[in-house]
Amino acid sequence: MSSNRYSAELHPDGALRRVVLLSGVGLCFAGVAIILVLPLHTVLSIGCSAAWLALCAWELVTISRGYALCCGLRVTSGGGVLLLDSLGNWQTARLLSGSVLLRRVGWFRLETGSGRRCAELLRGSCRKSHDWRRLQVIWRHIGAIR
Repeated sequence: MSSNRYSAELHPDGALRRVVLLSGVGLCFAGVAIILVLPLHTVLSIGCSAAWLALCAWELVTISRGYALCCGLRVTSGGGVLLLDSLGNWQTARLLSGSVLLRRVGWFRLETGSGRRCAELLRGSCRKSHDWRRLQVIWRHIGAIR
């Protein structure tokens, strides 16, 4: 196989997407609870809680819109990234800082050529998936370049 064609193709897991959104909701309410127990004036406490809720809602909507943007992900040997949209078209994207790949799980922050951002939590096993194994090799190569 030519090194130019060496790539890993992964597809998002709906269960992991729900975990991300539900943990976001849980942390949002935990933040409100923390704000409410702080020794603040009632008006300030309510204002901070409302601001926190608005910020969390904005982030959760942004994440869910990003999920609509990405139906698949291809990482090439040179560090290039392609996103598969819901229409079946591949569009170029780039990895953003804060992306992490561990042995069985990865968090990818991406930006399309048009400036839209998305994030994906992916999981895999080198023993069960050739694409996950390829991704591990590519990721080490990307790290050596950067």
